[in-house]
Amino acid sequence: MKKIAIIGAGCSGLAAIKCCLDEGLMPECFEMSQDVGGLWNYTHKPEEGRGSAYKSLVINTSKEMMAFSDFPPPENFPAFMPHEYVLKYFKMYAGNFGLYQYINFGTRVEKLNPAFDYATTGRWDVTVKRQSQDKSETKTYDGVLVCSGHHTHPYMPKIQGLEKYSGRILHSHSYKTNDEFAGKKILVVGKYYVI
Repeated sequence: MKKIAIIGAGCSGLAAIKCCLDEGLMPECFEMSQDVGGLWNYTHKPEEGRGSAYKSLVINTSKEMMAFSDFPPPENFPAFMPHEYVLKYFKMYAGNFGLYQYINFGTRVEKLNPAFDYATTGRWDVTVKRQSQDKSETKTYDGVLVCSGHHTHPYMPKIQGLEKYSGRILHSHSYKTNDEFAGKKILVVGKYYVI
């Protein structure tokens, strides 16, 4: 049975685990946090190397459009789900299909290298470090699926003259609530949305 390493247990990682199982592959998922959900797993402080949701985040598409095709969201969930419901849904999905047993929580992938026989096998050496251990370990896999998301690292464009601005500059990755901005004039620069 071919072994597949999966990096990340968010939406894509969970789907990847299930699809591997459906295809008769043996998945092993590495998730650096302590739970599934990726950026939908809200934290009060942004964490290095993780996607970041803000407290009032609501998904911008209906639950029917964002759902896994083989697992519809509960009817009593809101049509446009706040992050808490999206996370609940992902946990329900993982539980329903028995995906938790394939996930190594608290484990960071440190590097990927082509295995010594990559030219003929396509295999990869995956080096991981568990938070509970001092040293890293390397295992070889027949394939690797990178499901760490595209919101993991904030991008700050170079804006001419920005260094002269003396006020606060906050990337959306670090935004959590609007409490500190009450009564202030705010300028929002940039917006990224693809249709």
